[in-house]
Amino acid sequence: MSNPEQAPEPRQTDRWLEPGKTNLQVIYILYLASFVIGISGLVGIVLAHLNRGKSEAWLESHYTWAIRTFWLGFLGAFVSALLMIVMIGMLTMVLVAIWVIVRTVVGLQKLGRNEPIANPQSWML
Repeated sequence: MSNPEQAPEPRQTDRWLEPGKTNLQVIYILYLASFVIGISGLVGIVLAHLNRGKSEAWLESHYTWAIRTFWLGFLGAFVSALLMIVMIGMLTMVLVAIWVIVRTVVGLQKLGRNEPIANPQSWML
């Protein structure tokens, strides 16, 4: 039996919820998974907002990039949904999806090479 006076040891995890490289990889993968499992993008943006401002500067550029990718992609998808009325929404929805995928893959690649995002406030790459 365990000693009642002794506090239980904290559970060891792989720390993917804590700010850092692993957390950013999870966020980027959640964004990509949202094309199959819609809600995962929302989990990713929550993680990004919770951990922003808690890590090194080069990682902060990735958090800014990830947050902007989500919100600009969300805005683009909303506008595309409205444009479905005039029959060009499907084309713009595909373009927004490609844009989100490219930005996410670029973020993953730079993160894998331990590089910051050069201009995280950019709309493009």
